Amino acid sequence: MSVRQSLLAILDQAPCYGYQLRAEFDRRTGSTWPLNVGQIYNTLERLERDGLVEKGETDDQGHVYWQITDAGSDEVASWLSSPVERSGGTRDELAIKLAVAATLPGVDVAGVIQTQRRASLAQLQALNRAKYAGANPDGPEELAWSLVVDSMIFAAEAEVRWLDHTEQRLALHPQHAMALELSTERPKRGRPAAGAAVVEGAERNDAQGARA
Repeated sequence: MSVRQSLLAILDQAPCYGYQLRAEFDRRTGSTWPLNVGQIYNTLERLERDGLVEKGETDDQGHVYWQITDAGSDEVASWLSSPVERSGGTRDELAIKLAVAATLPGVDVAGVIQTQRRASLAQLQALNRAKYAGANPDGPEELAWSLVVDSMIFAAEAEVRWLDHTEQRLALHPQHAMALELSTERPKRGRPAAGAAVVEGAERNDAQGARA
């Protein structure tokens, strides 16, 4: 989980208290991934449970400083030197929505795509405006923020291209030919089909990560 690892990496620089950690995370991400203090402390408690951080000194204002352990520093080094692994399945809401819509009788899938494209283009325009509104593009905080925004811009551009691609593919198939009526076969217990197994495995990994 990037929030967990990011907080650890900040603590690897020096001990911090909860609100300070949130502020430091915001500085490095341009507040593009807002965290509340409750999330910060819940994460710290899990990190403490796993032996990666520990409570340190308390200052005159009652702030409890958290400090990283040797195991936590090892975790940070491992995170920074490892690639981010993508799951084999997808839980992208838009992809699932269009896949289902394309197989439902009587649904105007072209209309669904056009509505989404307008929203995606509006988001892309807003991101580009935000990117070029920076007052100090060479500053470290502005650079960190722009890296995150660049990622969001590329993702939005890719989404628009994928929508165009999907529209072109669906145009080759008559709507009635794509419709799937409810199956009359009763599902059998046992192993899911190959595609379902990939998704099931991804969901299981997500659940394990959430418990971590």
